[in-house]
Amino acid sequence: MAVLFLLCAGVSGYPAQSATAPSQPGGPLPPRQLDNLVAPIALYPDPLVAEILAASTYPVEIAEEEQWVRDHSHWKPSKLMDNVKKQNWDPSVQGLVAFPDVLGLLTQNMGWTTQLGNAFLGQQMDVMQAVQRMRAAAESKGILHSTPQETVATQNQNGQPEITIEPANPDVWYVPNYNPAYVWGPPAWGAYPPLLYPGIDIGLGWYPGVDLGLYFGGWGGWGWGGWGWSPNWYGGRIFTDHSFFHRYGFRDFGEGGMLGNSEWMHNPEHRLGVPYAGRGMPGRFGGNTVFDARGSRFADPPQPFGRGVWPPEERFGRPGFEQRGWTGNHSVFGGYHNGGMARIQSDRGFSSMGAGRRFGGFGGAMGGGARSAGRR
Repeated sequence: MAVLFLLCAGVSGYPAQSATAPSQPGGPLPPRQLDNLVAPIALYPDPLVAEILAASTYPVEIAEEEQWVRDHSHWKPSKLMDNVKKQNWDPSVQGLVAFPDVLGLLTQNMGWTTQLGNAFLGQQMDVMQAVQRMRAAAESKGILHSTPQETVATQNQNGQPEITIEPANPDVWYVPNYNPAYVWGPPAWGAYPPLLYPGIDIGLGWYPGVDLGLYFGGWGGWGWGGWGWSPNWYGGRIFTDHSFFHRYGFRDFGEGGMLGNSEWMHNPEHRLGVPYAGRGMPGRFGGNTVFDARGSRFADPPQPFGRGVWPPEERFGRPGFEQRGWTGNHSVFGGYHNGGMARIQSDRGFSSMGAGRRFGGFGGAMGGGARSAGRR
């Protein structure tokens, strides 16, 4: 069956324009490139996809947190959650501490994570449609369906199908672990992100279940409103549940007893100087620019996977950069911050994400063994 999927054509149903061509520097990514970009997370539960898309807009904080989790791997889940909420990371990043395998996936290749966040900031509706396209293709191949781990359902709004994925058990969540080449076959254009995937012969498996009660000292599940992030697929938006953040003690949300939902908005203070790619985004979110290796300013930021570029512009003096409230030996000028910035600047995953010369486009990315995208 694995060979059969490799021979299948790419995902169908794309708009005619720019369906196979790479994007222009600074311009929007075309549908097939977006499909490749979201492939590693498209089959995750809805609340987790929404949180990942929000968190990916803060790549340095994701890198910082992954290092912090590894440094405190001996802590129990409840202690990790209690202490991560004291850190000055965005709540979307803080919440990922409950999903160590997902955090490990996001930090395998910071170039992919950064580009995912940039695409979401610049093309929020397009990214969410790409997730739905990939789900529809997986469902048509018989791979995406309800299991003891996830509940898959299809709804229709104005004649458009919407595929939702929710944890089958609200107390113990499972995250799928799969190789995009197994699910969708080779991409119609370009390559999937260069991550460690299970071998194509492995199929679709699951990371260990996450008992949320261990992290929160008791978990109310759907009866308490569920997780704090939820996607509105047709509206192209993410909503945050203030009741969740207030109940579980996350900062910056639900303060003063605020309840109800509101639309998620990107907070540039948690960007920490990582440049915004794409025309118009620097103006929207604070004017960060991109410099090439010689220090020359680009008129338009290059694609995030280009070699020799992307040193994030440090913005000393900005609120939220110098005054992040780090404790102990980890000030903003060293420790986790410097480690996160170094990961963004030097990650080997910043190789080109254009059309690969071989299947997958990246040596070793489609490894045939049973290696997973877990923590290192």
